[in-house]
Amino acid sequence: MTRVHLIASGGVQGVGFRFTLQAVATRAGATGWVRNRADGTVEAEVEGPPEAVAAVVEWARTGPRGGWVDQLRVTELPEEGSNVFEIRHDG
Repeated sequence: MTRVHLIASGGVQGVGFRFTLQAVATRAGATGWVRNRADGTVEAEVEGPPEAVAAVVEWARTGPRGGWVDQLRVTELPEEGSNVFEIRHDG
């Protein structure tokens, strides 16, 4: 299992980034959470098999149609063992 923390900046709010990230993660077999931040970025934690997490990170580098990602910061974290992928309230 692998777990990463993501912060995406660019045109990432108001374009379906969180909902699409949740769908991509669920389809890939990853768990975690995603939320908008007050500074205009989107933050997420993604956990799962290495190939599932890599697929989510790869998608997050470009984001959904209608949006764009200027920068994606990826930080590895220790495993946590979550079992769902949720959209959290803005932070």
